[in-house]
Amino acid sequence: EKTLKLKWIVVLLTTIAVIGSFMLVPYIGTEFMPKTDSREFTMKLKLQEGTVLSRTEATVKTIESILTEYIGDDLDKLYSHSGPSTGLLGDASSVFQGENTAQIKVVLKDDSGVTADQVINNIENLTRNIPGLEVSFEEEQSTLKSILGTGEAPVVVEVRGEELSEIDDILAQVKGKMSDIPGLLNVQTSTEEGAPEVEVRIDRIRAGMYNLNINTVISQIRDQLEGKNAGQLEKAGDMRDITIKVPEKGLNEIHNLTINSGGQIFRLSEIADISFGYSPKEIHRKNQNRTGKVTAQIEKGVALDKVSAKIRQETAEIDLPANYRIMVTGEEEKRQESMSSLSFALILSIILVYMVMASQFESLIHPFTILLTIPLAVIGSILTFFILGDTLNMMALIGIIMLAGIAVNNSIILVDRINQLIREGMERKEAIIYAGQQRIRPILMTSLTTILALLPLTFGFGENASLRSPMALAVIGGLVTSTILTLVVIPCVYDIFDRVITLFSKAEK
Repeated sequence: EKTLKLKWIVVLLTTIAVIGSFMLVPYIGTEFMPKTDSREFTMKLKLQEGTVLSRTEATVKTIESILTEYIGDDLDKLYSHSGPSTGLLGDASSVFQGENTAQIKVVLKDDSGVTADQVINNIENLTRNIPGLEVSFEEEQSTLKSILGTGEAPVVVEVRGEELSEIDDILAQVKGKMSDIPGLLNVQTSTEEGAPEVEVRIDRIRAGMYNLNINTVISQIRDQLEGKNAGQLEKAGDMRDITIKVPEKGLNEIHNLTINSGGQIFRLSEIADISFGYSPKEIHRKNQNRTGKVTAQIEKGVALDKVSAKIRQETAEIDLPANYRIMVTGEEEKRQESMSSLSFALILSIILVYMVMASQFESLIHPFTILLTIPLAVIGSILTFFILGDTLNMMALIGIIMLAGIAVNNSIILVDRINQLIREGMERKEAIIYAGQQRIRPILMTSLTTILALLPLTFGFGENASLRSPMALAVIGGLVTSTILTLVVIPCVYDIFDRVITLFSKAEK
């Protein structure tokens, strides 16, 4: 009864609470998928091209001793593999493997006092100054993340353009900007530390003066460097290729390769320009544009949208030539798509709930009273993530969509009873008070049973608990506030709407 006397103050305070909770979203931050507490990660090592396998193995043993000393008793298993992968274990990345590459897989104990993120951060700092060593990390991902296609690094910045040299310069600037952003780890580009190469540019004019055919020159260079096929030999029932090779040539001997033509001998340097450089590690194309990538890992607890906004802010200072663009893709792109599609799903679910209630109550006004429970529930969901310091993600938004159908149940029970009592001849104010007294127990019971049923999902059972808990936390937080506020706010809103309907009815008469 006291609440009904202060109904306008209650409605005003509720409106302020709803607006205030939505204003907290930028401070909470959003991400695509919650980061799991993985206990496994893989270190990928790459030394300079031409490094022999024994040197690679020695480097791996050094890294293993660093890992064993740092992790200590928290280490469960340690696997290492030096050199290229075998045919059975190789994947798409195996084309970049050789005697200069290695992998170390680290498995922490279940009761480990350190997380994979902490180990990666510290090991990266310890190995950063080792000359000629490139280290990248890959955390063990959940099955759901694999299905959703989030296998690469969570932060990916693409540079699109035409010339590889220009893209490489822009990537170096982007990497420098991202390295100074807190919360980012293991920042790498797709073009750094490529394989060394010798580029031979045959001068067609000089070759033509000596009556040399370009194909003949290329064929003779290949034969001297790779050997020439001289037929096959049967051995133990198998046909083996016979290749004739000359002694291996050093880099300083490339200029002195000889080209024979019509009894004349020419040095390669006489008809071609020879240069030494590095090839790009990978060449990506997207929509027929050459693309370079800068990838980075992100610390747990750091919101993806905040990091992406910081990257856009920092890279906006880079002067770009015409037809070159810098774009934040990866999980940020998936986050924007999922937030947009799930927001549309939330609006559609509210419309469907309204249509069902309008047909059942045979009224267009009272369903609005019931739908006000949804923003009351969203208050609890947002406050829950704000208090816990977690970020909103796709799983949390799915939980909020579920609230659109769960939270309205309490209001339906209350409003339906009020309408019954009014039809029986009771005054509006008395009907609201009496319905609240009658329905407080079933409202509390239905909410409490749902909360208790979802509570186990919030506990950390298993490594993938962080994938399940955001959805449960969103529903539980929303039910707590919607249950409490339903018993206070909905009667006040019902009283206001019913008075408005009565005034319009009298005006029409």
